[in-house]
Amino acid sequence: MTEASELISALSAGEFIFLALSALIAGLARGFSGFGGALIFVPLASSVIGPKLAVPILLVIDMMLTLTMIPNAWRKAERPSVGTMALGAAIGIPAGAYLLTAVDPVAIRWGIAAVVFALLVLLISGWRYHGKPNVPTTIAVGMTSGVFSGAAQIGGPPVVAYWLGGFIPAVTVRANTVLYFAISSVISLVSYLMGGLITLEALRLSLLVGPAFGIGLYFGSRMFGRSDEKLFRRVCFALIAAAAIIGLPVLDGVLR
Repeated sequence: MTEASELISALSAGEFIFLALSALIAGLARGFSGFGGALIFVPLASSVIGPKLAVPILLVIDMMLTLTMIPNAWRKAERPSVGTMALGAAIGIPAGAYLLTAVDPVAIRWGIAAVVFALLVLLISGWRYHGKPNVPTTIAVGMTSGVFSGAAQIGGPPVVAYWLGGFIPAVTVRANTVLYFAISSVISLVSYLMGGLITLEALRLSLLVGPAFGIGLYFGSRMFGRSDEKLFRRVCFALIAAAAIIGLPVLDGVLR
């Protein structure tokens, strides 16, 4: 029996419920805004099963359950800009995936927490890129997002901050984000397969917690355009901050 198999077999009912609830909340954020699911799920799930399982599990779940969002995103997105961003991601994702396989899991979790807090500050500050969009900058943002995605599937905030700076309508930003992550997820999948991160254990747990993410995704998508966007974003920010704090390795002995 592998280490991952033993870890999954040892999960208590409470830990499994915790994973399912984490997936549900992450799905709500992902369905509403087009990003944010990983900022919630990865820190929380990593505190129970470690990042080398949590990250590929989210990738598998998100890829399968967001397929229905792609046709609408394809119609509404700025496809040339998305394609350019994806070129950068193709460079950054393999580097991030290597970090996930080569670095100590506890160190990865500290790194994830630090990056999540930094990205949260970026989001809350309201900072946006106000320069004129150009190919080199778009590729650079894609590379940065790619590294974060490869290491922890948390590549959304740099992309969103960049696209919102152009004062693009929220619907277009959301469509761009959904389409970009559909492409970057395929790149991540290839990188993870090559790195041995997509295991039978990861697929098994994806099937177990995937329905909870799917329920959240469905209701989050239905809420988009029907609720107070500012209020919902504040709630998402609070959830991201809570997830990052709860996911800190130093709290493992307290929370488990």
